[in-house]
Amino acid sequence: MTRVLEAALLGVVLLAQAGCTGYVVCEKTERCAGAEATPAALGSTPDAGAPSSDGKSGVIAVDAGGGDATTQCDGPSAGTTPLRRLNRDQYQHAVRDLLGVSYEPGADFPSDEKVASFASNSVTPLDRLTVERYFDAAGDIADLAVGRLGELTSCDRDKLGDDECASELIQELGGRAYRRALSDVELKRYAELYAAGATSFEDGMRQVFTALLSSPHFLYQEELPAAGVTGPRPLSGNELATRLALTLWGSVPDAKLMQAAADGSLDDRKALRAQAETMLADDRAADSLESFHVQWLGLDAIDELGKDPAVYPDFGPATALAMRHETARFVDYVVRRTKGTLETLLTAPLAFPEGPLADIYGVKPNANLDSPVSLDPKQRAGLLTQAAFLAVQAHPNQTSPVRRGVVVLRNLMCAELPDPPPNVNNATPELDPNATTRERFAAHTTNPACSGCHSLIDPIGFAFEHYDAVGTYHDEENGAAIDASGELQQSDGTSVSFTDAIQLSKMLAESPDVRHCVVKQWFRYALGRYETDADACSLAQVDAAFAASGYQMRELLLSLVTSDSFRYVNGGSP
Repeated sequence: MTRVLEAALLGVVLLAQAGCTGYVVCEKTERCAGAEATPAALGSTPDAGAPSSDGKSGVIAVDAGGGDATTQCDGPSAGTTPLRRLNRDQYQHAVRDLLGVSYEPGADFPSDEKVASFASNSVTPLDRLTVERYFDAAGDIADLAVGRLGELTSCDRDKLGDDECASELIQELGGRAYRRALSDVELKRYAELYAAGATSFEDGMRQVFTALLSSPHFLYQEELPAAGVTGPRPLSGNELATRLALTLWGSVPDAKLMQAAADGSLDDRKALRAQAETMLADDRAADSLESFHVQWLGLDAIDELGKDPAVYPDFGPATALAMRHETARFVDYVVRRTKGTLETLLTAPLAFPEGPLADIYGVKPNANLDSPVSLDPKQRAGLLTQAAFLAVQAHPNQTSPVRRGVVVLRNLMCAELPDPPPNVNNATPELDPNATTRERFAAHTTNPACSGCHSLIDPIGFAFEHYDAVGTYHDEENGAAIDASGELQQSDGTSVSFTDAIQLSKMLAESPDVRHCVVKQWFRYALGRYETDADACSLAQVDAAFAASGYQMRELLLSLVTSDSFRYVNGGSP
């Protein structure tokens, strides 16, 4: 096993030291310049995706008014996509799909970096400790996988012998782990590794599995430069299959997708769309939908969510788990099972309550978790009024208008907001039995150091004050009627008034800022980077197709994965 560790460390560390972990050109940030946010800052990242007619971006025309999408471009163009390591979700799903092993990355497993709201390990090179953690995880998984060798291969060991069966398994699983066929040199190297540890078939394959899962060819999404190419180049079949699988499944390609890559079936845009439709129909697509929406809504910490037992004595791990399950079921129902729209996501009064969630919603337990339960449309409307968002974007003992408002502005409207000034006390106001939350937070808009941003954040956050820190609906707070009214300011300088979260959710669903932002967010999730000017035409095409479909979420995904920015890579990328 020492040889395996040394080889894994050498391969990954040398790759990292050579600068091959990639980089991000940060044309876009989550912060606005200066200390004040203004209405113009909403959606105001230099907007690479906005339709243009100046000819500079390559966008000729866009009809996003519900007719045919007429966007045309001056040839393929794509921004620089960095080399990325698999994130924790992708690693977990890849191990499951390759080896049939259920592995939950623990606290010692390398954490994920973020680009915008999404995990994208593209900046920090690996150090020796991180590589050792990958190696330890690979060893643990290999120990589990050797118990399934009879299911992983149908090779007749009695007839062909262990060595021949090992070669077959190395070729098959190695090709899927690397997302390409192994070279003769690599096959020879793994055969030697198997032989070195083959006191038994199981021991030899344990070493092979450990090495495969420690290899940079497994850990990284390889899209390396082509010799002599300085502009955009089409992805190879294997590279495109990998992008498809990681985007739509959150996992690695299966044997059928690898075959489609090998026979050229992904080269044609129509055939690529058909392949993506097939992939969305596969239940593995539910994993990626869950991962996107958990990150988009800032729910990453839901698995460790806790509440003050003195205030919420019935809240526990089972409640948090039920909340996460509901989010996953709801988005899968909307996107895959009903071909729903952005409006459905943000306004449908539907829930999938299991266990303790039924009490939070005031409904009977749902016996059939595959079917939604209808809630009171005067109290619930889509994702932002479901318990997961409301509970995570809250404090242990009280609501948080700031957290809720910031997620809406940054993640749904793509607004830039600065961090609080360093000399400002940003502690949460103490609970006061004689005051409402709106009254306690009044200093945010009266203090000049805070009002620049909080005049935008807090009115949106107050829309959710009917919902406590676990998502239960209330009409009163401390004996006073709850005032959930406010104004939504948009990037064009206009503002619209709302009375509560139900009206706000409908406004968000119909907002051009939100519609364009959700396209950009899926782009960032899929490519692990911010959009650039080189992606302008691709984003405009996706915007137009999204609009022409009536804002069906499924069409957004299909248009994205058939866009030039998805199908091409900048040939000069390091």
